[in-house]
Amino acid sequence: MKRIFSSQVIIGLILILLSVSVYCIHYLIFRDARHIFIYLIGDIAFAFFELFLVTLVIHGLLNYRDKKAMLKKLNMVIGAFFSEVGTELMRFFSKIDRSSRDIAAKLIVDNKWSDKEFIMMQKKVKAYASNIECKRGDIENLKNFLISKRDFLLALLENPNLLEHESFTNLLWAVFHLTDELANRKNLKTLSDADLQHLTGDVKRAYSIMISEWLSYMSHLKNDYPYLFSMALRTNPFDPDASVELK
Repeated sequence: MKRIFSSQVIIGLILILLSVSVYCIHYLIFRDARHIFIYLIGDIAFAFFELFLVTLVIHGLLNYRDKKAMLKKLNMVIGAFFSEVGTELMRFFSKIDRSSRDIAAKLIVDNKWSDKEFIMMQKKVKAYASNIECKRGDIENLKNFLISKRDFLLALLENPNLLEHESFTNLLWAVFHLTDELANRKNLKTLSDADLQHLTGDVKRAYSIMISEWLSYMSHLKNDYPYLFSMALRTNPFDPDASVELK
């Protein structure tokens, strides 16, 4: 690193010396220092504008375009997650949530939802306190399901682009942690109350982040992929009347 820095300093000094040399040659030929300083000051003044234009404007636009393209690719990964794991998990979690009726009716998304409604619902979801009771569901079945999807979850975590999507990365870690907790318990039927309480906390963490991410994904589909949005509506885990088959 020091060697690279030293090379850059040397190159910089050489370029400055060459520039000074050219100005000296110009003065020796034309004997007009005023002309040199007029253009020198003008070039320095323009350098600030050029720095603004290149660094802030053009670089910012390129970054925005690249980030938008990357987020589209990430939404493909998020879509795969919900297709393989997320939708089924939310369906299971809502069944063991004693307060699910309070939120489920509000999560029946349709084609009339605006961006504003998605944002408002996001706020309500973040303030929602689920009432998870693990004993109400088949935890053994949940364990087997998550273990069967472990390789898929690991493959998602290996995607370097996820570093740009912190909330979805947190969701993957929450689901993966829940998978580990369940996988390392041999008998889920003889769990102590303290152990059940611990698992309940893990479920709540994953459930809360998952609903929020699901809403963001639904908003993306509605705006960019209406045909995928139609399918997502017909598989809504919070809609008891949802059916893939059109009636």
